[in-house]
Amino acid sequence: MKHPIIILAIFLAALPLCAQDDLMDMLEAEEPTENYRVGPTWKTMKLVNLHSTSMVKKNGLDFRVTHRFGSIGEKSGGGVHNLYGLDISDDIRISFDYGITEDSQIGIGRSKYAELIDGNVKYKILAQKERKVPLTLVILGNMAITPQKANDARYDDWQNRLSYFSQLIIARKFGERLSFELAPSILYRNLALKTTDGAGVNAEDENANISLGIGGRFMITKRVGLIMDYLYTFSEYRSNYRPVNFYDPFGVGVEIETGGHVFHITLTNAAGIVENNFIPNTTANWGDGGMKLGFNISRVFQF
Repeated sequence: MKHPIIILAIFLAALPLCAQDDLMDMLEAEEPTENYRVGPTWKTMKLVNLHSTSMVKKNGLDFRVTHRFGSIGEKSGGGVHNLYGLDISDDIRISFDYGITEDSQIGIGRSKYAELIDGNVKYKILAQKERKVPLTLVILGNMAITPQKANDARYDDWQNRLSYFSQLIIARKFGERLSFELAPSILYRNLALKTTDGAGVNAEDENANISLGIGGRFMITKRVGLIMDYLYTFSEYRSNYRPVNFYDPFGVGVEIETGGHVFHITLTNAAGIVENNFIPNTTANWGDGGMKLGFNISRVFQF
């Protein structure tokens, strides 16, 4: 009788170990093996003024029209006689962006402001995932030229009308409703003009403008959201030059998705649409009614 009792004792002692192994196997089986990218952080490639981390899909073509009216307030040139800026067109931009891969795209556009023609490249370095990857990183590069020679003979040299813009966009999606981004950037213009301030002191604009942008979106419903962005420029010239006051671009808007279209209705103090224009040249102030009504509409074609 001793042998069966010993065998039974060994069997009962081994049960907890077997149960523990089975539990570990179950937990490992339940742990997801795939680490998927999170859903789209943004619905479109731009907020109000800033670019987002959104990309055109591979073999997709994004056709976009962006319109910026004049200032609303009378102190900033608006008022009832031009229907609060609606009779004025500060800037219009038509652009095309093509997706080379899921994480890279190229684009070209033309703006009314300074007749600017620009080309850009956008590449996604990192995509936010459900586990272990909390952020999306995108780099943006832009080169632009204006055909306008202005009143300065130095603009006769076409190289002096070139400008370059680079930006790193760091974004995160917080649940289904909230998205946020941080965007350090640098703009370089080949020619920086020398001017004279009100006291007769010579002042020289910087060739390089370093700036930091923030942007966000809050979804009210699945198709309607609120958007905003703000860009601070680190510029001694813009802080101290007095005959013309410079201000940081700030914009708010409503985003509406309707089928294949994404429609933005915006308010911003930036007259230009492209960074090469609005970073160095924003002179309208929200406090004086310098906000401008605008809209962006995009349509994506998939080939």
